[in-house]
Amino acid sequence: IRSSVVLHTHTYIWLRHPACKIEVPERLTVSHEALVQSGLADRCVSIPVREATDADILLVHSEEYLEAVKKTPYMTLEDLKEFTLQYGDVYFHPNIYHCAKLAAGAALQLVDSVMTGKVRNGMALVRPPGHHSMRSAASGFCVFNNVAIAARYAKQKYGVKRVLIVDWDIHHGQGVQYSFEDDPSVLYFSWHRYEHQKFWPQLRESDFDSVGKNKGVGFNINVPWNKVGMQNSDYLSIFCHLLLPVAYEFNPDLVLVCAGFDSAIGDPEGEMCATPDIFAHLTHLLMNLAGGKLCAVLEGGYNLTSLAQSVCQTVQTLLGDPAPPPANLDGPCKSALDSLHCVRSAHRQYWSCLKHAGEEGNSIEEKVWPEPPKRVTPTIRTAVVLPDGVTCPDGCKRFSSSEDLDPLIISKLK
Repeated sequence: IRSSVVLHTHTYIWLRHPACKIEVPERLTVSHEALVQSGLADRCVSIPVREATDADILLVHSEEYLEAVKKTPYMTLEDLKEFTLQYGDVYFHPNIYHCAKLAAGAALQLVDSVMTGKVRNGMALVRPPGHHSMRSAASGFCVFNNVAIAARYAKQKYGVKRVLIVDWDIHHGQGVQYSFEDDPSVLYFSWHRYEHQKFWPQLRESDFDSVGKNKGVGFNINVPWNKVGMQNSDYLSIFCHLLLPVAYEFNPDLVLVCAGFDSAIGDPEGEMCATPDIFAHLTHLLMNLAGGKLCAVLEGGYNLTSLAQSVCQTVQTLLGDPAPPPANLDGPCKSALDSLHCVRSAHRQYWSCLKHAGEEGNSIEEKVWPEPPKRVTPTIRTAVVLPDGVTCPDGCKRFSSSEDLDPLIISKLK
């Protein structure tokens, strides 16, 4: 048993808030039930959950913000409503502080288990999600930035030098980007529905040309989806022609995944057409990095059916099962290719793997390589069975039956 699932649940929700229409407790329960019914949960190591400490949270968030969230358990409903209005698309209830600490702590427990070798990889099923939360602000259902905290925690506690964060949620994880945009030790990759800045969070810095700042230039990769309906081929093309070449050049010591499944088919937020099995392939491709040290942390996903299926596909792959044959591979669409070319162009100066041969100072014609070595023709090792009326090719010897062969020749033929 080399994989783990960390599960943290809560059920008390401020039901009158519009956000509750999609960000509901059933997101976790249906995912866990699917793992149990499929037999995957029994194959995983169950890791106890702890609350993140103040020191853990302060790795990413400001002390002022943490102290403000600490007060929410003691607020009245009216106070909570007023507090919520400070932030965008997020809701607070009396248990939110406790729940958010558990969500972040679950991610840290998973990092501990992977980095100490207790498990090779794993997935944390948590609420609330985290990748939108910023240093001093909640946003997009997110209170504490679970994955950003996990990255800083791994660097601090285990001396991890390079962390790759892959965000396949359909929304841009601006909180993760802001946390590491000037840090060359963390490579952040995000694809997200953008539609030329018309889709939430509607940020200019979610576009392809936001590549990082200062020493972190080149270590922030945004792939904007400028239309809905992206399919399996579009996702795989971005992985194979952009993310994986850069990731191998970066050579991370740990891979963290902002595993949002609102990028799967049927989701009301994403409106994409990628089927749940594609996440088996994306997970498998990432497992070859960092010696297999991979921690996936649940973010979005609001169609309960595709969410549960996608979680199962991800966990089953983490357990080492082969991925199913990829479905509906018709080639990437023009919009996906346009985004791919824009991102490659923006990052070409920072990554050797994205440069053309001519940009390195040598054209393809100028490259020199040795001739292939001469191959020694072996003694008789191959047999051709021919009808009696067919002429035996030059260099071959015909045998009428196996009785004509001595044991040495028979051994060589085998």
